[in-house]
Amino acid sequence: MKRVLDVGNCDPDHRAITSFLTSNFDVTVDRARLPADTFEKLAAGDYHLVVINRKLDEDYSDGLEIIRQMKADERMSDVPVMLVTNLAEHQDAAEAAGALRGFGKLEYNDPSAVERVAAVLG
Repeated sequence: MKRVLDVGNCDPDHRAITSFLTSNFDVTVDRARLPADTFEKLAAGDYHLVVINRKLDEDYSDGLEIIRQMKADERMSDVPVMLVTNLAEHQDAAEAAGALRGFGKLEYNDPSAVERVAAVLG
């Protein structure tokens, strides 16, 4: 079973993302609320995908900055990461920082979102 780390989403969004992922893939979903626990979990765990909210619910940290830090750290630079946002310009910025094209909260039933995630989680 593959492992996904969901970063920075509020309770309802975490439940929706977990439902989206577990209904389409054989995965378990862990959760991190802040940048510090994100990096702690990444250091301790073997994740197949990280999905990061554009703005973390807990403290409004920038999800794009977490992606940049992940990609700059050789211990986690190879971990696939996707930004969770409906805004194309933020998806573009995340891709420029080394992330895969993610999905928005309005795309859970969109086959193209499932295809993007399937490219990582198969």
